Amino acid sequence: MGQVFFIYRTEAKRRLISAAPFRDRVVHHALVGVIEPLFEKRFIYDSYANRIGKGTHRALNRCTQYMRTGGYVLPCDIGQFFPGIDHGYLLRKIRKITPQEDVLWLIEAILKNGAGVLDEVYDLVWFTGDDLFSPLRPRGLPLGNLTSQFWANVYLDDLDQFVKRELKVKRYLRYVDDFLLFSENKPELRSWKNEISTFLAGMRLTIHESQAQPRPVDEGLPFLGFIVYPDHRRLKSTSGRNFQRRLRTLYADYKQGKIERGSLEASLRGWITHAAHGDTWGLRKSILSEIVM
Repeated sequence: MGQVFFIYRTEAKRRLISAAPFRDRVVHHALVGVIEPLFEKRFIYDSYANRIGKGTHRALNRCTQYMRTGGYVLPCDIGQFFPGIDHGYLLRKIRKITPQEDVLWLIEAILKNGAGVLDEVYDLVWFTGDDLFSPLRPRGLPLGNLTSQFWANVYLDDLDQFVKRELKVKRYLRYVDDFLLFSENKPELRSWKNEISTFLAGMRLTIHESQAQPRPVDEGLPFLGFIVYPDHRRLKSTSGRNFQRRLRTLYADYKQGKIERGSLEASLRGWITHAAHGDTWGLRKSILSEIVM
């Protein structure tokens, strides 16, 4: 059996993580190694999550680049993304690119094993044309598995292609289910938002309508743990506070001999590297001053 647990991004926001057992994770990695090249060449350049040579910091740099061109930004995120991923839609897309029957069998087995694992945190959404059997459609990808991260990009590739090829949006980027569109005027962004909402409904997904509102880039944009401005970045205050609490716990465990010095230093280095991508010298100095090694 794998591990199932909640992680808390804030006191009010939690995510249910369902990690496969070690033996299954080995299979997941081998599978992704086989099929990833088939899909990677189809993905757009500005998709940044869970891809070699991409990642959080490159997404932040691209966001800054687009912010500096001025105008407005439309931030969007998909509601209940991982719990709402429809297996039928995903499999149809995978079959078009992956014709090998043995590989498809393994993919279907993994998907079937994860179906419904996030039902506890999913609020049922009805789409046009649904009937009484629609709630029984297999859906959901377990957070915590490499296959789920990869299939998230496969699933949303249709959105990326629609935005770039149909809407002809020049300044667009996506990180998992968070995506940004930039334009010189608000009406264009509102029009794009309406068309995207309609398109996503065909994928059995929705966006958070109330949060997807055009805003001037000069106001700053919360994105991937930072507040991004055209000329600088600030770490979100919640990120700093959360790490400060975690660091105090880790330091107490280290002083009591519960963890090795290397574990504490690894956590420190990881956070410092991340925080250094913003204007955070004073914050880093303040937090680290609490630690006496």
